[in-house]
Amino acid sequence: MRIAFIVQRYGSEILGGSEYHCRLVAEHLSSLHEVDVLTTCAREYTTWENAYPIGTDRIRGVTVRRFPNAKTRNLEAFNAYSDWIFSNPHTAKDEEEWLEQQGPWCPDLIEYLERKHSSYDALIFFTYLYAPTVLGLRVDARRSILVPTAHDEPAIRLDMYKDVFARPAVIAYNTNVERSFLKNHFTIGAKIEETVGCGIDLPLNLNPGYVSPDGVSVRDYEEGEEEEEEAEGGREPSMSRSVRGAVFKRRHRLYEPFVLYGGRIDPGKGCEELIEYFSAYTADRNDTTLALMGIKLMPIPDESFIRFAGMLSETERLEALEAATVVVVPSPYESLSLLALEAFSVGTPVLVNARSDVLTDHCQRSNGGLYYADCDEFVESLKILMDNSDLRDAMGRNGYEYVKSNYSWNVVIDKYERMINAVGGGKRNTRSVRRSRGRGGNPAKRPNLQKT
Repeated sequence: MRIAFIVQRYGSEILGGSEYHCRLVAEHLSSLHEVDVLTTCAREYTTWENAYPIGTDRIRGVTVRRFPNAKTRNLEAFNAYSDWIFSNPHTAKDEEEWLEQQGPWCPDLIEYLERKHSSYDALIFFTYLYAPTVLGLRVDARRSILVPTAHDEPAIRLDMYKDVFARPAVIAYNTNVERSFLKNHFTIGAKIEETVGCGIDLPLNLNPGYVSPDGVSVRDYEEGEEEEEEAEGGREPSMSRSVRGAVFKRRHRLYEPFVLYGGRIDPGKGCEELIEYFSAYTADRNDTTLALMGIKLMPIPDESFIRFAGMLSETERLEALEAATVVVVPSPYESLSLLALEAFSVGTPVLVNARSDVLTDHCQRSNGGLYYADCDEFVESLKILMDNSDLRDAMGRNGYEYVKSNYSWNVVIDKYERMINAVGGGKRNTRSVRRSRGRGGNPAKRPNLQKT
């Protein structure tokens, strides 16, 4: 079948959020179908400035068709208009103006979709929020699959989104929390609804509680690493002893335990609060470092307990998640959280913001992490995790099994196949579903571990 993904941005440099989620699914489906991505020329979401060339590109087996945005976003003016529209009576025309100001505003993409929609068997829209989805769903609802990536936020209360959730033939939710929220607030018109999420590659050679061939466990290595370096004059240990990201720890001289955040380093992702809470944690103990990896969109305080790792390579991102003692997810707004699921997949426990129902649901269903509602809970929960290696090991095993059961690529792609067949007239794909090769397979197919 021929499938079109419609998303606001797309590229291997875009390393998080719904755009990254879209890319993973598109790449995995490209071995089964002819896949196009219809998107804009924007790389940055703050301005939607055209950065990629107009026209057709090929990225990891996927045909990408880029269309230019007609205008850029004035973020200050848009924020002011948002404050007004969320707080005052307004008209449908006001909401159309808000949608255009939010961007990306790409009439050429919609015009292409209007001309070519019938040449596709399925149209898969990622993210309910932006104009390509709001306007694109009006073109051919019966072929449309919506992946909302929705959570409770002021924008979703605008009247125009009632039409968005009523139109598509299929809705693919990320979680049951998202599904319940949308069904409680909207009249869903979809004939088929699935809770799908995103696939996660599981490591082939590292299970929680892993013991290396020479009998050294994760904990043994971490406790003995410093002594071994002194005894051997700093010589690198054998790779059989390099478990759970020891290469990353040595490279970044992180010999002490550390807590990892990976993603957009931004107040909107809870990072200011995270640093404040972690500072409170260090007030009576200085045995732990906070490592931040990802793109920096806010000032980072010059504190001895913070290590900024920046944008890392594919291999280093994986090593960082494996090396971390705990992965923290401070965002109050998540529709799935690939960061949490990736941490689970390598057996690393998480500490998450309890204001996100999705994150607390992951922790409750998996028993793979703890959650906090305020600074005191953050500090006490982190102490519990840092001081109890047996608890971390048990949570690591639980998280791994949770991802294996619910978010393996086999499970996710089978669900997408059913949805595509439903809107594509039942034309079954005769090619077998490619089974995930995990992290021992093609590095180009490995999921990205930091989000922007």
